[in-house]
Amino acid sequence: MPQNDYVIEAIGLKKSYGSNKVLQGVDLRVKRGTMLALLGPNRAGKTTTVRILSTLLKADAGSVHIEGFDVFSDADSVRRVIGLTGQSAAVDEMLTGRENLIMMGQLYHLTTKSAKQRAEELLVEFDLVDAAKRAVKTYSGGMRRRLDLAVSLIATPPVIFLDEPTTGLDPRSRITMWNIINRLKENGATILLTTQYLDEAD
Repeated sequence: MPQNDYVIEAIGLKKSYGSNKVLQGVDLRVKRGTMLALLGPNRAGKTTTVRILSTLLKADAGSVHIEGFDVFSDADSVRRVIGLTGQSAAVDEMLTGRENLIMMGQLYHLTTKSAKQRAEELLVEFDLVDAAKRAVKTYSGGMRRRLDLAVSLIATPPVIFLDEPTTGLDPRSRITMWNIINRLKENGATILLTTQYLDEAD
């Protein structure tokens, strides 16, 4: 299969912190429009892998290409085609849900009109319309996670990294989050996610 059939391709990733060898030669490939789950316990290197793939951390060795762009030499191009949701909500708690989305849209260089339009679309999709005018500090854990995922999708990236997206969620919120993730895949997104749960990996 030609190399460009893979949207995400990592070969021989290595990362150590002192004598602690976190990654010891990780290889992975993800085809366009598919979802890959990295399963493992805490401290297995899942988050380190995601941080390297998403340009946030430099590997000690190996190579990574996202949509054909080299993560280490062309990080700006990579950042234009990815969305990242980390383990903790990366939103401003003092702003409302709507304000967070609009602000992130403007950071992605959307016009104010486009940012507002995209924010409204995401508020509907993630069932946050009723909470849109409330400060994020009043949100439940599940609402924060949904908003965090919505923020990462403001620019409709084709490649999405989700680092333990259901961590800390109650069973109902986990189901809601998985329904959202499955819709993203059905809409053509390429998704790499991490999880500690075997049932989620299945």
